[in-house]
Amino acid sequence: MSLTAGIVGLPNVGKSTLFNAITKAGAEMANYPFATIEPNVGMVEVPDSRLARIDELIPADKIIHTTFEFTDIAGIVKGASKGEGLGNKFLENIRQVDAIIHVVRAFDDDEITSVTGTVDPLDDIETINLELSLADLDSISKRYDRVAKIARASKDKEVQAEFALLEKIKPVLEEGGSVRSIDFTNEEKKAVKGLFLLTSKPVIYVANIAEDDMANPEASKYYQQIAEFAAKENAEVIGISARAEEEIAELDDADKQEFLEAAGVSESGLDRLIKSSYKLLGLRTFFTAGGKETRAWTFHEGMKAPQVAGVIHGDFERGFIRAETISFEDLDKYGSEQAVKEAGRLRSEGKEYVVNDGDIIEFRFNV
Repeated sequence: MSLTAGIVGLPNVGKSTLFNAITKAGAEMANYPFATIEPNVGMVEVPDSRLARIDELIPADKIIHTTFEFTDIAGIVKGASKGEGLGNKFLENIRQVDAIIHVVRAFDDDEITSVTGTVDPLDDIETINLELSLADLDSISKRYDRVAKIARASKDKEVQAEFALLEKIKPVLEEGGSVRSIDFTNEEKKAVKGLFLLTSKPVIYVANIAEDDMANPEASKYYQQIAEFAAKENAEVIGISARAEEEIAELDDADKQEFLEAAGVSESGLDRLIKSSYKLLGLRTFFTAGGKETRAWTFHEGMKAPQVAGVIHGDFERGFIRAETISFEDLDKYGSEQAVKEAGRLRSEGKEYVVNDGDIIEFRFNV
């Protein structure tokens, strides 16, 4: 699952600090010998408490988490859509990622200068969103003119459908809006994917709050402004103190827990961001358990058992016979594999089975 979320933001909003935290909290690459990580990509383990519980009930020699990638995107200035600053690099990097993590400054600090001269989260959001909208508008306008000529001379249903879609998108972009804010039919959604528009990518807004606000981000007036904006896009907002997360990432588990308890939170902001980004892209987790390793694996929601088997190895998919499956909830409830079997909850699933998040699977195959 080579999906990645790109971190964007104006200068001095905490984007680099957050990425540094991600890098320091990175997964041990010795477990992933086939992964090639570029310097601007941070790979992190996806936090999942279910792994420890599975290992408790089905002991293994080691535990391996699944992973997720974050890409550090080049900085942006006004005019990026016209190539100003590192605009072209910024836009190209955004095209390569699957989701956007938009970091917005939500703290006061006289020692860290705002590029606009004041702390204004909504203005920061508008700066980046407008550049993305302008870039998309340029792309759509060129396509619109070309398709409009064909549509006027043709009754082809596909051409007419594309023209109707472009007519739906173009006015929104002209107003500086985003494509993800538009309600599309299922068929339109498929067509939109083929347009590769920047503002169609799902987004999470990260309010980079002061460390004092970690226990209650909603108390921050800046967080509230960002949350109200995000709600209009049906987007999630997560309050994170990037500076604190950078410190937390350097701690061992015991010290990390002590730090979080002192701050009045149960989970680090980085952990919440990783899990939210993972789910935002429709990624889910299944497990293999016992023996040499208990391991979490990533799959796309909606995948059937043979495809999921292929996540482990192509031979598993080609020679798929069946998937011996236990849900995590059943293992947790009954307390052992044997008890699950005795309760009649071990399932033998075939090729049409749609795998669920939390399934513990042993694949039967023959090649």
